[in-house]
Amino acid sequence: MKAWSLLLTRVTVGWLLVLWGLDKLVNVEHSVRVAETFYFGIGSGQLILNVFGVLEVLLGALVVLGLLRRVAYPIAVLVLGLTAVGVWKSIVDPWGWFLEGPNVLFYPSAIVFAASLVLWGFVDEDRLSLDAKRSA
Repeated sequence: MKAWSLLLTRVTVGWLLVLWGLDKLVNVEHSVRVAETFYFGIGSGQLILNVFGVLEVLLGALVVLGLLRRVAYPIAVLVLGLTAVGVWKSIVDPWGWFLEGPNVLFYPSAIVFAASLVLWGFVDEDRLSLDAKRSA
Protein backbone atom coordinates (compact mmCIF):
# COMPACT_ATOMS: atom_id res chain seq x y z
CA MET A 1 0.00 0.00 0.00
CA LYS A 2 2.83 2.44 0.85
CA ALA A 3 4.56 1.96 -2.50
CA TRP A 4 1.35 2.55 -4.46
CA SER A 5 0.46 5.59 -2.33
CA LEU A 6 3.86 7.14 -2.97
CA LEU A 7 3.53 6.36 -6.69
CA LEU A 8 0.12 8.04 -6.85
CA THR A 9 1.39 11.04 -4.88
CA ARG A 10 4.49 11.32 -7.07
CA VAL A 11 2.54 11.11 -10.32
CA THR A 12 -0.15 13.60 -9.30
CA VAL A 13 2.24 16.16 -7.79
CA GLY A 14 4.60 15.84 -10.76
CA TRP A 15 1.78 16.08 -13.28
CA LEU A 16 0.54 19.26 -11.61
CA LEU A 17 4.00 20.77 -12.15
CA VAL A 18 3.87 19.67 -15.81
CA LEU A 19 0.45 21.28 -16.25
CA TRP A 20 1.56 24.52 -14.58
CA GLY A 21 4.65 24.57 -16.79
CA LEU A 22 2.62 24.00 -19.94
CA ASP A 23 0.28 26.81 -18.89
CA LYS A 24 3.27 29.17 -18.86
CA LEU A 25 4.07 28.11 -22.42
CA VAL A 26 0.65 27.98 -24.07
CA ASN A 27 -1.40 30.45 -22.02
CA VAL A 28 1.06 33.23 -21.32
CA GLU A 29 -1.67 35.81 -20.66
CA HIS A 30 -3.03 33.68 -17.83
CA SER A 31 0.44 33.21 -16.38
CA VAL A 32 1.04 36.96 -16.50
CA ARG A 33 -2.20 37.55 -14.57
CA VAL A 34 -1.18 34.94 -11.98
CA ALA A 35 2.25 36.54 -11.55
CA GLU A 36 0.74 39.99 -11.22
CA THR A 37 -2.01 38.88 -8.82
CA PHE A 38 -0.10 36.57 -6.49
CA TYR A 39 3.60 37.33 -6.93
CA PHE A 40 3.75 41.15 -7.17
CA GLY A 41 4.42 40.93 -10.93
CA ILE A 42 7.72 39.13 -10.38
CA GLY A 43 8.50 36.98 -13.39
CA SER A 44 5.60 38.27 -15.46
CA GLY A 45 7.58 38.78 -18.69
CA GLN A 46 6.87 36.37 -21.54
CA LEU A 47 10.47 35.17 -21.88
CA ILE A 48 10.89 34.47 -18.17
CA LEU A 49 7.52 32.71 -18.06
CA ASN A 50 8.53 30.55 -21.01
CA VAL A 51 11.84 29.66 -19.35
CA PHE A 52 10.07 28.87 -16.06
CA GLY A 53 7.51 26.88 -18.03
CA VAL A 54 10.12 24.67 -19.66
CA LEU A 55 11.93 24.17 -16.35
CA GLU A 56 8.67 23.37 -14.57
CA VAL A 57 7.69 20.80 -17.23
CA LEU A 58 11.11 19.17 -16.87
CA LEU A 59 10.87 19.20 -13.08
CA GLY A 60 7.38 17.71 -13.21
CA ALA A 61 8.54 14.97 -15.58
CA LEU A 62 11.40 14.08 -13.23
CA VAL A 63 8.96 13.88 -10.32
CA VAL A 64 6.42 11.79 -12.27
CA LEU A 65 9.10 9.33 -13.35
CA GLY A 66 10.95 9.33 -10.06
CA LEU A 67 14.26 10.32 -11.60
CA LEU A 68 16.97 12.37 -9.88
CA ARG A 69 14.69 12.49 -6.86
CA ARG A 70 17.34 13.76 -4.45
CA VAL A 71 17.64 16.88 -6.61
CA ALA A 72 14.11 17.13 -8.04
CA TYR A 73 12.20 16.75 -4.77
CA PRO A 74 13.84 19.65 -2.89
CA ILE A 75 13.30 21.87 -5.93
CA ALA A 76 9.66 20.76 -6.13
CA VAL A 77 9.23 21.54 -2.42
CA LEU A 78 10.66 25.02 -3.05
CA VAL A 79 8.41 25.67 -6.07
CA LEU A 80 5.29 24.35 -4.37
CA GLY A 81 6.18 26.16 -1.14
CA LEU A 82 6.49 29.46 -3.01
CA THR A 83 3.12 28.74 -4.61
CA ALA A 84 1.58 28.19 -1.18
CA VAL A 85 3.12 31.43 0.07
CA GLY A 86 1.62 33.24 -2.92
CA VAL A 87 -1.88 32.12 -1.94
CA TRP A 88 -1.36 32.21 1.83
CA LYS A 89 -4.63 34.07 2.42
CA SER A 90 -6.53 31.19 0.86
CA ILE A 91 -4.75 28.74 3.16
CA VAL A 92 -5.20 30.75 6.36
CA ASP A 93 -8.74 31.99 5.65
CA PRO A 94 -10.17 30.07 2.68
CA TRP A 95 -13.66 31.63 2.88
CA GLY A 96 -12.48 35.19 3.40
CA TRP A 97 -14.06 35.64 6.80
CA PHE A 98 -11.17 37.76 8.10
CA LEU A 99 -8.88 38.46 5.15
CA GLU A 100 -9.73 40.09 1.86
CA GLY A 101 -9.10 38.26 -1.42
CA PRO A 102 -8.80 34.55 -0.59
CA ASN A 103 -10.37 31.80 -2.69
CA VAL A 104 -11.25 28.42 -1.21
CA LEU A 105 -10.16 26.77 -4.47
CA PHE A 106 -6.55 27.71 -3.68
CA TYR A 107 -6.55 25.94 -0.30
CA PRO A 108 -5.27 22.70 -1.93
CA SER A 109 -1.93 24.47 -2.44
CA ALA A 110 -1.26 23.58 1.20
CA ILE A 111 -2.10 19.94 0.50
CA VAL A 112 0.12 19.80 -2.58
CA PHE A 113 2.97 21.37 -0.61
CA ALA A 114 2.48 18.80 2.16
CA ALA A 115 2.45 16.01 -0.43
CA SER A 116 5.78 17.25 -1.82
CA LEU A 117 7.24 17.11 1.69
CA VAL A 118 5.96 13.54 2.05
CA LEU A 119 7.64 12.57 -1.22
CA TRP A 120 10.93 14.06 -0.11
CA GLY A 121 10.67 12.61 3.39
CA PHE A 122 9.94 9.10 2.10
CA VAL A 123 12.29 9.17 -0.87
CA ASP A 124 13.93 5.90 0.25
CA GLU A 125 10.55 4.17 0.57
CA ASP A 126 9.43 4.77 -3.02
CA ARG A 127 10.25 1.40 -4.57
CA LEU A 128 8.28 2.10 -7.76
CA SER A 129 10.35 5.08 -8.93
CA LEU A 130 12.75 4.75 -11.84
CA ASP A 131 15.61 5.72 -9.51
CA ALA A 132 14.77 2.77 -7.27
CA LYS A 133 14.49 0.41 -10.25
CA ARG A 134 17.88 1.56 -11.62
CA SER A 135 19.68 0.98 -8.32
CA ALA A 136 18.07 -2.42 -7.64
